[in-house]
Amino acid sequence: MRELGIKIFLLFFALSSLVFLAGILFTLLSQGLPVFAEVSPVKFLLGTQWHPTSSPPDFGILPLLLASIQVTLGAMAVAIPLSIGSAIFLAEQVPPLMRETAKPVVEILAGIPSVVYGFIGMVLFAPLIKNLFHLPTGLCALNASIILGIMAYPTITSLAEDAISAVPRSIKEASFALGANRWETVTRAVLPYARSGIFSAVLLGFGRAIGETMTVLMVAGGAAVVTANYFKPVRPLTATIAAEMGETPFGGLHYSALFAIALVLFLITLGFNLIAEKLRKGSHP
Repeated sequence: MRELGIKIFLLFFALSSLVFLAGILFTLLSQGLPVFAEVSPVKFLLGTQWHPTSSPPDFGILPLLLASIQVTLGAMAVAIPLSIGSAIFLAEQVPPLMRETAKPVVEILAGIPSVVYGFIGMVLFAPLIKNLFHLPTGLCALNASIILGIMAYPTITSLAEDAISAVPRSIKEASFALGANRWETVTRAVLPYARSGIFSAVLLGFGRAIGETMTVLMVAGGAAVVTANYFKPVRPLTATIAAEMGETPFGGLHYSALFAIALVLFLITLGFNLIAEKLRKGSHP
């Protein structure tokens, strides 16, 4: 009887998460879809002008979408080498006692509020980037990429270290028996075996970076323009929602457009999480 009660208790919370997810999706659809009665989905997604308060207003989110992708790819360029290197070091090089101390320290970084990272980007990295590259402002895509990379680092490192540590000892011993040294064993045996878990960690880090709001609002510069230049200010999707929602009339077209942006972000993040979960299930036991 007690076991049945526990099962019902756990089932309730499992179903609650699905209800919450469905509620979020319903809210985004009900509030975001009305904008498409005035603006075609193609123009909304591919339009290059975001001027919601002009007359007539322009609701093209392509500059915002490209900015999100740009700073997220930049963040991955920063985070992936550092994270995979740290994961290999923690899993293969350090003594167990040191790993038990170092890994929680890395994971603590994930708990630091994003506004703190944004503040560091504004007061430390922005002046450094401005002076180093002789720019008008240090609030740009490069700054956002660096800070987002630092924020994604603990997520990727922790999950990648778990995947590498889960590689059976027999795989390593077989590699050593064939004459491989430690580096060859890591690169040619351990990493290929753990590649699904590592790739899943990278995708989750990507989702963490692309969904970040406060940091990019503070350090990206806020310019809704199409540019591939990392030294230029940009304005990602999340920053647009945070900057404009508080001053948008409730129920208006601009209000609906911001919810439509949130819907796009929701679908992107959901897609990456589903891919990561599929890879995790397909990884080696």
